[in-house]
Amino acid sequence: MDKEIGLRLKNIRTGRNLSQRQLARQSGVANATISQIEAGKLNPTVSMLKKVLDGFPISLGDFFGNDFEAPDRVFFRAADLTDIADGGVSFRQVGANLNNRAIQLLTECYQPGAGTGKHAITHEGEECGIILSGCLEVTVGEQSAVLRKGDAYYFKSNQPHQFRNPGNKPCELISACTPPTF
Repeated sequence: MDKEIGLRLKNIRTGRNLSQRQLARQSGVANATISQIEAGKLNPTVSMLKKVLDGFPISLGDFFGNDFEAPDRVFFRAADLTDIADGGVSFRQVGANLNNRAIQLLTECYQPGAGTGKHAITHEGEECGIILSGCLEVTVGEQSAVLRKGDAYYFKSNQPHQFRNPGNKPCELISACTPPTF
């Protein structure tokens, strides 16, 4: 998947007539890091990839989604969910193109020890989620808690936030974000 992420990133960057240096300036991510991602030599964390994509700007959902989808589609089978990331953290999104939608709904899975990265994420809107299994450490601003099955969170996502699975089993949860900027 590293090479697929790198190829997608390069295709979007070149399609917008940006050099790696221009994207680095616009995103605040080092040129060398962007080069390594595009070459498939670096698998970016969710927070790192989001930071790079904010330089376009483009959401993670749009980055991983297919451009073709009927705007009025109502039902989605499990196989239709859009995979947004892979590795230690995976997100599966309901719908591919959320440009004219108000909510982003995800099923998330964090493998033991995996998280969104060392850099906190911020974006406009609100976020909430409920833990289905395992445990998840959620940090929002200066607050942090380990949540377990049935526990939930809800916060304004312009506050710096991070997620990490401190447990020894995968953590699965359902989350929603509005607007779909993630």
